[in-house]
Amino acid sequence: MPDSRSAHPVSSGGTLPLPDATAQMVSDRLLRQIRRAIDTAGGAIPFDRFMDMALYAPGLGYYVAGSRKFGEQGDFITSPEVSPLFAQCLARQVEPVLSAMSGGDILEFGAGSGLLAGDLLVELEHLGALPQRYLILEVSPELRARQHETLQARAPHLLSLVDWLDGMPGDFHGFVIANELLDAMPVSRFRIADGSIEENFVAYDEQGLNEHFAEPVTPGLEEAVNNIRQAWGGLPSGYVSEINLRQASWLRALAGAMRRGAAILIDYGYSGAEYYHPQRNQGTLMCHYRHRAHADPLCRVGLQDITSQVDFTAAARVALDAGFRLDGYTTQAHFLIANGLDALLADSDPNDLVRHMALVQGVKRLTLPSEMGERFKVLGLLKDLDINLRGFSLRDFCERL
Repeated sequence: MPDSRSAHPVSSGGTLPLPDATAQMVSDRLLRQIRRAIDTAGGAIPFDRFMDMALYAPGLGYYVAGSRKFGEQGDFITSPEVSPLFAQCLARQVEPVLSAMSGGDILEFGAGSGLLAGDLLVELEHLGALPQRYLILEVSPELRARQHETLQARAPHLLSLVDWLDGMPGDFHGFVIANELLDAMPVSRFRIADGSIEENFVAYDEQGLNEHFAEPVTPGLEEAVNNIRQAWGGLPSGYVSEINLRQASWLRALAGAMRRGAAILIDYGYSGAEYYHPQRNQGTLMCHYRHRAHADPLCRVGLQDITSQVDFTAAARVALDAGFRLDGYTTQAHFLIANGLDALLADSDPNDLVRHMALVQGVKRLTLPSEMGERFKVLGLLKDLDINLRGFSLRDFCERL
């Protein structure tokens, strides 16, 4: 079964499209770099180190090399590519926050193709609620260039509001957007073996990359897994899953940088009890390559996305400890509808049949339970701001966290 991104499933016996010669050369260079790291480490590296290199190795990793990732010509489609109504609904969540603060900035983490930034700025201009600045924290030079190109095409008169950042800003006031950010963070993988905790490692031989489980070396992994077992019950022998140990550091850094405002985290994932249910015994790790979804992270290295779903319970707990107030947790469908999705669709011109039907199909993909509607969740956080976010007014599932 494919996960929440738009992709066709590939079985273990299925085949993936072959990369072109240029892409294969980039992948081969990255593989050589990973092998050197394995040799330096004594024969194996933890999975999170491998995933970090596969996605973010300078000039070679999936998110920083030049391949197209988003949209029909890439590997998967995210909500902003599905329909402009996604950004228009989000604008109706941003506007009252900026109004309550008498202004402020927007900070988007990992702006992808730049479509969300462009459409959001245009809609906020229409609502008379433009931010003072639109900040984008993007690690990929290639994606920065693509975002600039998209903004130049869709909102050239608003491009002067946009600044790209290299790191977390200080003294931030405004609205934070993290759409499909947490799922792209490197994760540690673990296995329960007769009650003991083992960590997943990546090694290589003459056949290529391979993996195995052994005694953990990653700081904090055993403690985190023991906390999971204590919170959600014992996990059976042979149980394999993953844990995002970097998520907490990011949330604490965000809380430290943010003085006042709201943050919206949108991603596919589960509550902790659902994530670490005994029946979910192979975890949630998934790869995307040319709209095929599969579960082998060791192939197409640097050419495919590697992702895992988000433990929203863990995210909420860290956020509360870091000084945020939890305002809500709901599905993407409920969030978008609460922010006027139905009215926005009704306002479209039915006589413009092609555009209207495209909007209708987009709404279905964004909201149907079998598509993105229930698989994607939204977590709302507030800092020194006494309001309630309208996106959680229709249905709030905080009791599930």
